[in-house]
Amino acid sequence: MTTIYIRTLKRAEHTVFCVADGQKTYYDPQFSKRIPYSSGQQVKRSFIDSLSRALNEIPSPTTFVFSKNSKGEMKEDEVYATCDPSYADQLFGGWMKASKGGKDRTIKRRSPLSISSMRGLHPLLAGVDSENISFDRSDRPNNEVIIRNEKGEELTEDQISELLVGKDRSLSRKWIPDNRRATGLFVQDMAIDLRRLFCVLLNKLEPEITDETEAKLREAGWKETQTVFGTCLVAPAAVREKLIPALAHAIINWTITSNQSRTFSLMETLAVSISDNANRIAGSIRAKLKEEEENKAEPIIEEDMKGVESFVTLSAGGYIRTKKESVDALDKAEQYLISQLLAFDYENQL
Repeated sequence: MTTIYIRTLKRAEHTVFCVADGQKTYYDPQFSKRIPYSSGQQVKRSFIDSLSRALNEIPSPTTFVFSKNSKGEMKEDEVYATCDPSYADQLFGGWMKASKGGKDRTIKRRSPLSISSMRGLHPLLAGVDSENISFDRSDRPNNEVIIRNEKGEELTEDQISELLVGKDRSLSRKWIPDNRRATGLFVQDMAIDLRRLFCVLLNKLEPEITDETEAKLREAGWKETQTVFGTCLVAPAAVREKLIPALAHAIINWTITSNQSRTFSLMETLAVSISDNANRIAGSIRAKLKEEEENKAEPIIEEDMKGVESFVTLSAGGYIRTKKESVDALDKAEQYLISQLLAFDYENQL
């Protein structure tokens, strides 16, 4: 086994994943519906946040480079990561550093974690609704109202009062129409390439790290080994044993915390499936069209599927027919994932 696949099923209720015209959506041509989604980038950031909390560490710093033009104005140039696998978020998240002008070699590491977007389990089991909201501060007597004329000059209170004659309008209340909210069952997939998880490639033609970082890692106990990708440095056992429990915890327990406060949803996990087979993981948590009802779909969790370990939470019983739900399902999923990650021989892959 060189790859571990994880499928996570969550439920969201009247919430916002990431704001773009209220809520990002994509169009499903078969069922002619707009389906809300959370991008893989947002899921990755939520995962990194969970990983950092589990390790009680600050994520690696990011460098922002600016330049000043002849007019004295600041211009954005490169943005690059630390490119140091000593940081857990860099080791698992990957990096890229491309210097302006091509004077220095570009170094990049593709993340050993392939992360999908969180999208509807089925077009008939997830969707968006719209609501009209208001920003109302009309009950506060200390509000300040500023109205400018065509020259940009502020009007006086008397001028404002004259302007409002014959107009039924509040200046302390704003109407915000058509705000999209997401509701339904959502699925997210992740693949862990065990061959690259704790290994950094030593390839001078396509470098992942600088010579300085390589020397630092060797001094810290990283060992040279051979993999199907070539010569690599592998993290020492003590580092792996520290990071694996935090990695498993982050994968099982990540949550989207960037959704807006007024539309907060727990987005509770209903089920997690873990397998080394991509096709089986796809079938372990799925939906099936109902034969007796048109345009209806039923969510399904395969509780005893060969080659797949499924873990079902208590919350799932309210939305899916299941007999396997348990109060410690996510704890068991985390421990199972830890055992799978520890079982791989990272130092002797060939």
